[in-house]
Amino acid sequence: MSAPFSFCDLATTGVQGLRPYEPGKPLSELERDYGVRDAIKLASNENPLGPSPAAQEAARGALGDIARYPDGNGFELKRAIATRFGVEITGITLGNGSNDVLEIIARAFLAPGVTSVFSQHAFAVYPIVTQAIGAMARVVPAHTGERGQRYGHDLDAMAAAVNDKTRVVFIANPNNPTGTWLRKDELEAFLVRMPKTVIVVLDEAYVEYVTEADYPDSIPWLLRFPNLIITRTFSKAYGLAGLRVGFALSHPQVADVLNRVRQPFNVNILAMTAATAALGDRAHLEASLKLNQAGLAQWVEATAEMGLSFIPSVGNFICLDVGRAAAPVYELLLREGVIVRPVANYGLPNHLRITLGLAQENRRAISALRKVLA
Repeated sequence: MSAPFSFCDLATTGVQGLRPYEPGKPLSELERDYGVRDAIKLASNENPLGPSPAAQEAARGALGDIARYPDGNGFELKRAIATRFGVEITGITLGNGSNDVLEIIARAFLAPGVTSVFSQHAFAVYPIVTQAIGAMARVVPAHTGERGQRYGHDLDAMAAAVNDKTRVVFIANPNNPTGTWLRKDELEAFLVRMPKTVIVVLDEAYVEYVTEADYPDSIPWLLRFPNLIITRTFSKAYGLAGLRVGFALSHPQVADVLNRVRQPFNVNILAMTAATAALGDRAHLEASLKLNQAGLAQWVEATAEMGLSFIPSVGNFICLDVGRAAAPVYELLLREGVIVRPVANYGLPNHLRITLGLAQENRRAISALRKVLA
């Protein structure tokens, strides 16, 4: 008897082996499936303050134009990015969130027969885009804590994994979901070691939150390392996750390659208009960062009281070791109306990643965690 037909058999080999990305559970799903009301979501590293009022006003002002296609080149947003960060406008590539930019990079530079390199516990999009293209991934074990920050990228081991088949290296700084980061000296030394034929992608989705003195300002490196691509997003500190807008900074020749495969009109008019306004509202950004530091202090104090360990983080989240399998704890927290993120799919089965929320949200989540762990 022949096997039943499956449309998955028609897909490329890489796609056949993929599982769909699982985002943080939305509030509506929790209410629908569990009957829980007035829940809080601390699962997706969103800005609890929301977007800048200026960004909201700008988006409302653009509603009258939504019958027309947006500027496919995104000139106004690119000009604002170029002015804000002191880069050439020809080196900017816009994306439907920074994960769109990561996929564009993969489609431009990866193919069957070549490899990407990234760290264990790194952002889930790196293996997804690599496998979907049909390229091979070389996943490098993270630091154990003996030489570098535990769970962090081991750049020496990553450099050793690069060979003549390597086309792209993905580095998250800070990393999601661990919150670990790389110092200026070690990252710069890594870039020096990379062949010019290897594209180094520096994913800085959480860069705005970092206050560490030894964290690098990577943008000046674009002049020294033409194979460097820096990716950033408006989804986190700028509070525009629902509009989906990110960007890459690179050498203009690299940007030219990326824009050859970028989909037309991949960033909508509301997103570009709001992002342009958000860049100009420094006060809202500073308020968001101040709130984040206060939230981190809340959680650090609470974990000490509960006797829990966590991975030191410079992002807008904290990754807690609950001392047991985290999945049942996650389920119990859902029933308490608190949505967090289990990260077993990142190789961290005993950890929960918790977004830093408003003070009252943090207090409620801490109280719920105490209850379910008791």
